[in-house]
Order: sequence, then C-alpha cells, then structure tokens
Amino acid sequence: MPKVSTNVSIDAEIKARAQELLADLGMDLSTAVNIFLRQMVYEKAIPFEIRRDTRQSAPPSAGESNGKRGG
Repeated sequence: MPKVSTNVSIDAEIKARAQELLADLGMDLSTAVNIFLRQMVYEKAIPFEIRRDTRQSAPPSAGESNGKRGG
C-alpha cells in the first residue's frame, strides 16, 4: 500500500513520553499510530474504551482496573 504523510497536533510532553515508551518497546511513533489505525479499521471502532469520567483523579495505579479489554 502506498504511504502518505499526515500532520497531527500532539501535546509535546505526551509525545515525548510516548516516544520514550515506544523506544523501550522497539518501535517509533509512526509504527504505533499505524498499529492503532489498522486495529481501528479491523474492529470498526476505537480499539479501547473511551468514557467520560467526571471525577478529578489520578490515573489508576498498579492493580486497579484500567478499563482495558481482554486482560
């Protein structure tokens, strides 16, 4: 399949943190975005739960449910 370039606006801190994590996983941001988009097309949905949370709280700590499916 031919490739195209796409520009998106991303929070600089989130991008840097994501790139650091992805480097530990052996991939770059472009690969991760492609995986996300392919999974979205495959499932015909966003591949994780999105919900509105009105609480002002920190992200779940280890051992707490994080809303991910299948695990």
